Amino acid sequence: MTDPLTPEPLTPEPESAIRQIFDRRDRDDMQPTIDAFLALLAAHPGHPEVLYEVGGSYDTAGEEQTALGYYEAAMAAGLSGESLRKCLMQYGSTLRILGRYDESLVALDRARAEYPDSASVRAFHALALHAAGRSDGAVGELLELVADGMRIPDVQRYEAALRGNAAYLTQLDEERPAG
Repeated sequence: MTDPLTPEPLTPEPESAIRQIFDRRDRDDMQPTIDAFLALLAAHPGHPEVLYEVGGSYDTAGEEQTALGYYEAAMAAGLSGESLRKCLMQYGSTLRILGRYDESLVALDRARAEYPDSASVRAFHALALHAAGRSDGAVGELLELVADGMRIPDVQRYEAALRGNAAYLTQLDEERPAG
């Protein structure tokens, strides 16, 4: 007997279909992609990976409000692993675009906690901090990201200064009264 809370793994057929849909995607005309993903969802109703891809296609098309519902459904259906990381990041970014900064930070805080080594999550978290008017925290996060990710002599020479400034800015952000 299968656990109803654990989604069936994506079989090779829909996985291949997802790749084919992406191969044909035109970011300037997303409707064919949306239609293809909706057809795939009709064939695999409630599958978290497919729900996530439908949400992403609406998001790319600029239909952020519609995308949110699919992202939420994908997470509720048990999306996990790398797809959950991408979904949380896109979900948080979409909330930010819609001006829902506190919710955006909640989603991106979760993504940071679950995927602390993801540079893209950290970058989008910094964007959300900035959008929420927390530029000290945003710049601090970006300085940490530079110190962690740019392992070149010119950055490494100043790594201690970058990290010190990042810590200072992050502390300012954390000490600032909310709202």
